[in-house]
Amino acid sequence: MRLPRQAHVDQPWRIHDATRDFTLEDVWAIETNGAGDEFGSLVAAFVEDDFPASAPRIVQVLWAARWRIGQLLGWDRPESGLGDRVASLRGRLPADLVRAPRSDLPGVPFVTLYETGDEWAAEMANRTVHTVMHLGWVADGRGGHRGQMAVLVRPNGRLGRAYMALIRPLRHRVVYPALLNGIERRWRESRTEPAS
Repeated sequence: MRLPRQAHVDQPWRIHDATRDFTLEDVWAIETNGAGDEFGSLVAAFVEDDFPASAPRIVQVLWAARWRIGQLLGWDRPESGLGDRVASLRGRLPADLVRAPRSDLPGVPFVTLYETGDEWAAEMANRTVHTVMHLGWVADGRGGHRGQMAVLVRPNGRLGRAYMALIRPLRHRVVYPALLNGIERRWRESRTEPAS
């Protein structure tokens, strides 16, 4: 479920200081209800999900088309990304976050920035945008916590702004619902798996 901007802005997230020149594009609730100390399980559900392979076929087709178009237009070349065209936000982080543990993200274009007891942030950049995906663990008002995802973006000029406007309907109606359904599914599965 989409949430108002304030659901992210009003939280005391550490990511705010590093992304002051970014635009908050989206905020979504993730139906992963748990105890206050279970944020690591939400991150694991995100990292271990096999999106887009487990998503509906339309999402797989859109995902493949995006990467094919990016390949043809040179959007995703290494020299267009982090470290070459775009400085990583790690340079903006305080020392304790730079030293914080980081979850690996095999098979996805994001690189983890940091992980704390209630926040996880990862970034990626290409010719169109520099973007941050932020997961948070927020009190649900009923004594528990739930997940929340925010996407922050710094478009690269007119190309980036046009790209973000073009994909907005697909993100809201197709991609994010499928991504969040996968995270929620992994969360439920982790609750029913026998303890090892």
